[in-house]
Parts: sequence; structure tokens; C-alpha cells
Amino acid sequence: MKVGIACPYSWDVPGGVQQHIRDLAEALIDLGHEVSVIAPADDDKPLPDYVVPAGKALPVPYNGSVARLAFGPLSANRVRRWLRMGAFDVLHVHEPTVPSLSLLATWAASGPIVATVHTSMPRSRVLLASQPFLRSALEKIDGRIAVSEAARTTLVEHLGGDAVLIPNGVTTKRYRHAEPFDGWPGSGGAIGFLGRMDEPRKGLAVLLRAFEELAPDRPGLRLLIAGPGDALDWASRLPAPIRDRAVFLGEASEEDKVRLLHSVDVFCSPNTGGESFGIVTAEAMAAGLPIVASDIDAFRHVLRGGRAGSLFRVGDAAGLARAAAGLLDDPARRAELSVAALDAVADYDWGTVARDVLSVYQTVVLGRTAVEVAS
Repeated sequence: MKVGIACPYSWDVPGGVQQHIRDLAEALIDLGHEVSVIAPADDDKPLPDYVVPAGKALPVPYNGSVARLAFGPLSANRVRRWLRMGAFDVLHVHEPTVPSLSLLATWAASGPIVATVHTSMPRSRVLLASQPFLRSALEKIDGRIAVSEAARTTLVEHLGGDAVLIPNGVTTKRYRHAEPFDGWPGSGGAIGFLGRMDEPRKGLAVLLRAFEELAPDRPGLRLLIAGPGDALDWASRLPAPIRDRAVFLGEASEEDKVRLLHSVDVFCSPNTGGESFGIVTAEAMAAGLPIVASDIDAFRHVLRGGRAGSLFRVGDAAGLARAAAGLLDDPARRAELSVAALDAVADYDWGTVARDVLSVYQTVVLGRTAVEVAS
């Protein structure tokens, strides 16, 4: 099958949607399908062979973050040329309501279209008001996928209709083994965090407040933090006596991200909201890490209601400190949660998820063919 995938966000900026698309494309290629992805990206940047650049992206505030999008005549022309040259059996657009390549591709396409909704957000007046503008595109979509119940709820509340629930995938074998960084985790214990530091909803501030509570009684305890953002600014928020016990790696490569997961005793997902699935949490689970996570719907679901990880009240730094301390002091409990996490994350392996996505492709292609024959 020839599959075209439209990515709305800049390919060279880390993000859950971009990673989902990358892993889906590679899983489909491994299954023998021909895949092309179009994404906002500079023409002179190195890209995988299957990615077609659609030009430079512009930063736009969106859903508590800053999304880097491509929208305009140049992008539209590149999308049309990509569709024409690709002659795809099915077009798969991600986040079709975002003003970027997915929306442009939906408007321009004439064949079967599948859309995946990733976003979980409160009821939005802006999105509701934009429905007439979006309707001409959304009515062309033959099949809809939501990566979580939260994303499905967002779709129903804002756009109507329903979607097949297919979760984000995780290439579990990628995270299973790695060498820890030298000297980690250490005898005093270590807590890990991965995420964009400059996004409040990722919850790093909550983790740092919890660390302030934990550190005085645990002289060897350290934090290992990776992600884009101003490390010096974040480090300065900690009291001077414990500041050097928080190590900031900056924006980490995929290899270093996996090494981080194998360099800590506990992984923390302190997000305060805006997550429809929690791919980073699932990756930590695939590494066999015991998880401490805020009790938002996305994490509660992937952690099986707390059976595969420890949950604390959203934004509650003291609750996070208690949950982390409980795990740091109980190796048997950590081992138990490690096994439970590996078992839970197996449901999200791309080997399973990609085949579920293919089933949707086949359904919409057959449906479109049947309609064309009948007419």
C-alpha cells in the first residue's frame, strides 16, 4: 500500500506527534508498505529518506505550548505537488484542525483520507468558532482515529462524530537496554525527567519543589533532567546547597534519552494537563522503570489506574515527594512496578498498533471503492 502521511508540526523539533508519525512510518515500512511523510522542515536540514520538507515552520501558541506550523501559498503548493507525485492509496493526516500541512493536504486530496486526533484540550471557543472554516476539509475525512479517550472526547465535543481508539505506539525494543551514564544512578538514588522545560504543563516546577522536600534527608539523591529550555534558569530556582544535585542534559539525542532512562531509579511525569496519552511515560515504562506520575486521565489510563505506576494529585509537590520516597525506599516495590510497567506497555508496541492503523486504511479504501463503483 502507498501511504502518504501529513505532519503538522516541525520535524526537527521534538514532540509526541512527530515521534508518533516517525515511528508509524518506520513500522509501516518494516511491514513492506511504501510511505512518504510531508512535514514542516528546512530544505537544507538532513531528513530521513521518507520525509519530504514543506518549508520553514513558524512558531504559534497552541494548547499551552508553542507549535511550529507551516501554512501559506508555498506550503500549499508543496503539499499539492507531493500528493500528485505520490499517488497514494490513502492519505493519513494528523491533527487536521491545526492550521498547517494536514489541513492543507485534506483540502487538496481527492482519495481516501484517515485523520488522527492527538490533542486533549478543554472546550475551546476558538475551535468551535472555526468549524465553518474547517467543515469543507473535515467532511472529506473517511476514517478517524483518536490516540486516547481524552483525544476522542475532544473530537466529539469540538467537531462531532466519533473515532476509532488506537493508542500511541512505542517501539518497546528501542528502550529495553542501554548503558547508564557514568556514575548513575548512584547509591543515593536518582529521579529522571524528560520534557520541554519551558512548558509549564510539563510540570518540572512541581518536581523541583518535591526535590527540595526530599533532598535534605537524602544527601545522595540526584535529579537527571533532559529537554529543551534554559537549564541555568531552572537550576537557579533550587536552593544553593542542593543545586549541583540536579543535572541538566539539555535537549538529548534519542540515544541519550534511552541512556537517561537506564540511569535513574524512578521516572517522574509531573505534567499538569494537556496530555492525551503520555508517550514519554510509556517509553519509560518500556525501559522497565517504576513511574511516579500526576493523576491525569492520560497517565491513569496507561498506568492501569495506578497498578503499573504510582499516581499523585496533580500539582501536589508534597504528594510527589511522598510517592517518590516510597519507591526509593522500597526496592521490592520498584521491582514490582517495573514488571507491571513492562506488561502494560506491551499493549502499545508498534508491532500491534501499526496493524490496527492498517486495518483502518483498508476499511476506508474499500469503502471509498465501493462508493465509486455504486455511483
